[in-house]
Amino acid sequence: MGLKLGLVELNWSFVFQIVNTIILFFILKKLLFKPVSEFMEKRRAEIEGSINEAQAKNEEAEKYKAEYIKKLEASEEEGRQIVKEAAKRAEERANEIIKAAHKEAEEIKQRANLEIERERKKAINALKDDIASIAMLAASKVIEEGIDENKHNTLVRKFIDEVGEARWQN
Repeated sequence: MGLKLGLVELNWSFVFQIVNTIILFFILKKLLFKPVSEFMEKRRAEIEGSINEAQAKNEEAEKYKAEYIKKLEASEEEGRQIVKEAAKRAEERANEIIKAAHKEAEEIKQRANLEIERERKKAINALKDDIASIAMLAASKVIEEGIDENKHNTLVRKFIDEVGEARWQN
């Protein structure tokens, strides 16, 4: 038997229990604690790797977001520039159309003035013809039988020259 100290009695079975506990501790440490520790370390490394990967992806996403915002702003500016250029081209085209219309109106006005001048000359020539006819009729009544044909034509031509231009236009 052994020595009894309070609740614990020191004997060989107690020593065997302590030795068994120490052996069990080393066996469990070797078989259980070490694999569990390795598993836990592996898991911690995986989680840390996942966190690092997530941070890297977040940084990459932020970079893409910044690029996207920059490209969006650039495309908005480009869109404003395209609209501005289109408005400028439209204004230039409108000015060209207005200039062409003014030019065409001026050409129409010139053609109308030429037509008016031609009609005026026709009217003058018609009036000259009428005056020449009246003059011949008057001359023939005044002179009636005293002038021959040549003298008669000379008088008519002289009268026409005094009234206007000698060349007749149609």
